[in-house]
Amino acid sequence: MELLLASAVGVLTAAGVYLVLRQRTFPVIVGTAFLSYAVNVFLFASGRLAVHQPPVLTDAATAYTDPLPQALVLTAIVISFGMTAVVVMVALGAYLSSEDDHIDDLPETDDEGAQS
Repeated sequence: MELLLASAVGVLTAAGVYLVLRQRTFPVIVGTAFLSYAVNVFLFASGRLAVHQPPVLTDAATAYTDPLPQALVLTAIVISFGMTAVVVMVALGAYLSSEDDHIDDLPETDDEGAQS
């Protein structure tokens, strides 16, 4: 199970970094979402994988799972959703104002170096 989670974190991170390095805005947004998913899976796995165990320590429980990573992941999901919404609105505004979704667009110049 640990190998599966480690592979998932690695694949999500690799896909996120690849998409963040693209030249268009939509792949960059999807790449940041993949990176936030990778962080969420990593945080969730940091609380150790325990199946069929209560999340808090009681007198009757001999073993328990740590509730802190679950709370951190829930908080990270809410924050990443809000940030994704803000970035989508900024990218949409930039696209509508310039009618182009390239990230590093340089203005076109003529042969003498003047901007057209």
